[in-house]
Amino acid sequence: MAAAVRDTAPLRDAATASSAGSWSLRHLHLELCVSFSAGAGAGRLRGRARLELRCERDDAGLELRLDTHPALCVSRASLLPPPGGPGDTAGQALPLESRPFSSYGSALHITLPQHPRAGQLLTLLIDYEAGEGPGVCWLAPEQTAGKQKPFMYTQGQAVLNRSFFPCFDTPSVKFTYSATVKVPEGFTAVMSATSWEKQKDNTFVFKMSQPIPSYLVALVVGDIVSADVGPRSRVWAEPCLIEAAKKEYNGVIEEFLLVGEKLFGPYVWGRYDILFMPPSFPFGGMENPCLTFVTPCLLAGDRSLVDVIIHEISHSWFGNLVTNATWGEFWLNEGFTMYAQRRISTEVYGVNPDDTYNETPYEKGYCFVSYLAHLVGDQSKFDAFLQAYVNRFKFQSITADDTLAFFLEYFPELKEKGVDSIPGFEFDRWLNTPGWPPYLPDLSPGQQLMEPADELAELWAADGLNMEAIEAVDITGWRTYQLVYFLDQVLQKSPLPEGNVERLSKRYPKISKAQNAELRLRWCQIVLKNNLEAEYSKVKDFLHSQGKQKYTLPLYRAMWGGSETARALAMETFSATAPQLHVNVQNYVKKILGLEVAQA
Repeated sequence: MAAAVRDTAPLRDAATASSAGSWSLRHLHLELCVSFSAGAGAGRLRGRARLELRCERDDAGLELRLDTHPALCVSRASLLPPPGGPGDTAGQALPLESRPFSSYGSALHITLPQHPRAGQLLTLLIDYEAGEGPGVCWLAPEQTAGKQKPFMYTQGQAVLNRSFFPCFDTPSVKFTYSATVKVPEGFTAVMSATSWEKQKDNTFVFKMSQPIPSYLVALVVGDIVSADVGPRSRVWAEPCLIEAAKKEYNGVIEEFLLVGEKLFGPYVWGRYDILFMPPSFPFGGMENPCLTFVTPCLLAGDRSLVDVIIHEISHSWFGNLVTNATWGEFWLNEGFTMYAQRRISTEVYGVNPDDTYNETPYEKGYCFVSYLAHLVGDQSKFDAFLQAYVNRFKFQSITADDTLAFFLEYFPELKEKGVDSIPGFEFDRWLNTPGWPPYLPDLSPGQQLMEPADELAELWAADGLNMEAIEAVDITGWRTYQLVYFLDQVLQKSPLPEGNVERLSKRYPKISKAQNAELRLRWCQIVLKNNLEAEYSKVKDFLHSQGKQKYTLPLYRAMWGGSETARALAMETFSATAPQLHVNVQNYVKKILGLEVAQA
């Protein structure tokens, strides 16, 4: 079903300094040479960016602006002659100037030799070097799992890739890209690209044949290897992690992809690979197309966390294929992705794990998409709408108005009813009124599943333990989300009466000795809240094993808010592990511990 196309007037994105409204980027080619410095966690990236541009407006003006960063040093910009035409192959040098823009970037002003006209094609060549920018991360060997070689990766979301290459750093601009990346011997390069090829001189060639926004261009250079885990999927990891990664995800990804395709339409990206990052990677995951970056904390050893990847897979349709045009409407990426994740989970597992225990009240985007489904009243009809929505807007960057206009055109009977202006549930209220969402999904089926966990937590919080009642509850078949919920309830009720936590630990070694990071986090929090010094070593071991921000910061807060022994453990552990943490996480922990934070 057709939808009204948004006015082609340039969409203003306050986060970009570029002239994205006047120019479209048809293709980007990067020539990169990566070298690691002798110093800890440092290196240089020498680059040349070729931008194939199309002027969209007659009044574009002589000046073309790109997003860059003070950490990115541009040495030359030139205008290349038309293909096959006369002219210097090195191009005509153009005047350029870098000017301040914001705390997260600067503006590169390039003066063109003459006023362009709408429809005119230009090719710019920009030589530059990048180092310690916020989007280019250099890891010392001790920050990796193997601890033998350095590692480099980029992180573009939301506006960090302007420190990786000069660009229109706004999600409203999509383009195809290609790259050649030369790296030192003994290292491998991978990118978020549809094709990957190794050539001589340890040079890697990449091509992304589908248009994507700048924040999804991603590069990793490290001592990494791969293993196939499905017909269109492989895992990448450091050699010491690859067997664990293969065992954990073999055959898993394809099942999730097939369900996603059934619900939302074809998977257009070719491959879906996962790269397990070094343990210092501070995030849970990043949905770079064709190559999702994830924390190694997902390697639980028993597949108990494999379904976490469903969220990143869902971004293949919502976020990567249909993208928010500005970061002010980020809910279009995440709200639809959360809904898609829960639809896939329901199809795979029968019960939706996230509906049993989640932070839905804070996920307003998900609640809004759930409200739209509620208005339709038929799951199969709403699923069909989601397929049509993806098909209508694929490879585009859109606004909330585009989404809601299409919804009302797809369901004209709802438009006639005026569902967009129901008092208290107006679409405008959803989008523009802060606070609690006016509609919450029905979580009662999940709440029923959680009742045994609630009751068991109450038993363990009692002054006199009723072991007969406790032993009558069999948790051997509980899934991770049920165990997580149980531990969260125990933590809320902590500190427990004297001796209860020790007995709980002995009763459930599945929990107290778990390798699942979600369970380890909560068990460590319980240990600290109850001042169980006999198990402080588990806190120390967990913090030594990973550097994910979500796990690391709560434990340091718990230690620093605890006993003198706990505070001493915090200082000792941070002193030992600081070199293996991401610099941002190091600084966050220093603030918690009252230590001086180094200025960037």
